[in-house]
Amino acid sequence: MLHIVATLHAFGLRVTDRARARLAVAPERGNVTIENVLWAVAVIAIVAIVVAAIRAFVTSEAAKIG
Repeated sequence: MLHIVATLHAFGLRVTDRARARLAVAPERGNVTIENVLWAVAVIAIVAIVVAAIRAFVTSEAAKIG
């Protein structure tokens, strides 16, 4: 049983060391992607608001004609 615990402990230390090494190389590696996604979401939200406003305006003007 002690052998299994020691093996799992060594495995955990190895995984931790690898994670620290990767983070030390490029800690801000995904920031550009996250920023692009946030900009895309903001643009989509603005477009949705503009489309809703135009649709409401056209609908109200069409009701005045009929």
